[in-house]
Amino acid sequence: MDTPTLWRSALLQLVAVALLSIALALALPDDFFVDWGWLVGPLAWLLCAGFTARILALPLTPTLIGAVLAGLPSLLAVVVGAHWAGAVVAVGLFALWCARLRRRDDPLGA
Repeated sequence: MDTPTLWRSALLQLVAVALLSIALALALPDDFFVDWGWLVGPLAWLLCAGFTARILALPLTPTLIGAVLAGLPSLLAVVVGAHWAGAVVAVGLFALWCARLRRRDDPLGA
């Protein structure tokens, strides 16, 4: 596991999700999220993961697969009414995935 990638990916994903969430909340009415949040949320998460992959020079497809897998536990959080707690857990799992990717991609295995 590459520890610097762990922290960078966690910070980037957290900031990207927060900024995009704020922008969407300011631009769209609340009822939009009631009707379309189930679609927009995961798409926004994947967009932010793609951004994180690009900035950290991680392979896109494996990074997006990790974002999908990391996002699955947050579904339970949404069901029990703890949406943002699920997002924090997803960011942590995503960061672990990214750190693992960096380690596996390292040709020297360092």
